[in-house]
Amino acid sequence: MKHLVEIKTGSTELFRGEFLHAFRDTVELPNGRSASREYVRHPGAVMIVPIVENVDGGWQLVMERQFRYPVGQVVVEFPAGKVDPGEESLDCAKRELREETGYFATSWGFAGTLHPVVSYSTERIDIWFARGLTLGEQDLDEGELVDVFTATPAQLLEWCRNGTVTDAKTLIAALWLQNLVAGTWSLEWLGG
Repeated sequence: MKHLVEIKTGSTELFRGEFLHAFRDTVELPNGRSASREYVRHPGAVMIVPIVENVDGGWQLVMERQFRYPVGQVVVEFPAGKVDPGEESLDCAKRELREETGYFATSWGFAGTLHPVVSYSTERIDIWFARGLTLGEQDLDEGELVDVFTATPAQLLEWCRNGTVTDAKTLIAALWLQNLVAGTWSLEWLGG
């Protein structure tokens, strides 16, 4: 795959915010020509798929509605948040689940990592499943407003089909969930 690799030859910082950091790099292409690449450096994030197990063996999923300013609409999604400097992925998942939903989990399963916008961002999101939930109290960040609710896996899949869910990470989580429920994919569960 060496014939596809681009080599950075220069870099200019375009913007440094509290959260995002933008650059324009000059790269040498495999054919020897130069090109520029603009991208956003992101600290990384986690998404949690919290599962409430019903007594009948069914599942309810803890989800959120949240206004997302860049797209100007309320979005249905799973709890998620950015990784703080020096924070491990699982620790971030536990913190975000508690802060955003009030839930604590006794068991965690790592599903994988996704890169939601590889064309212009370094963002990576680790996908965690959580079960054995106990409800506590939310501890939202200043200025964060989140409507927490539950839905069945069937409801989530219908919302993915009909366009209610447009959030990329939640769509990927639905794929994982669908395969987990069908028994074609599995998770290694860790104690909480």
